[in-house]
Amino acid sequence: MTSGTVGLLAGLALLGAGGAFGIRAYLRSRPSASELERRRRAMLHANGKMGDANLIELRDGVMFYSYAVRGVEYHATQDVSDVAHILPADAWTSIGPISVKYDGRNPANSIVLCEEWSGLRVTQPRG
Repeated sequence: MTSGTVGLLAGLALLGAGGAFGIRAYLRSRPSASELERRRRAMLHANGKMGDANLIELRDGVMFYSYAVRGVEYHATQDVSDVAHILPADAWTSIGPISVKYDGRNPANSIVLCEEWSGLRVTQPRG
């Protein structure tokens, strides 16, 4: 082999190793699905519009609710397993009217519960 061929092969090997290192670093730096969902909830809490909704069901850490925006009815779910510690012990009492925060540009993107806010309207029994 000539020295030019050896140099070319060495350069290609270095380029391949650098590319593999770059891809690995990128994949490690990507946020997890849980982190992306936390960021979505935070964005909707900070920038979302508030409206009235109806909580239909709460089952296995998932809220099923519906709401209307500009005459269009939306049926949505929210996985609340990451924020389950915020739910009241008797969460079933929340079935009925609630508040929702939604993205004004994409009303189908909504939340009922996040780390800093709750749209649940739990009424405490009077003793």
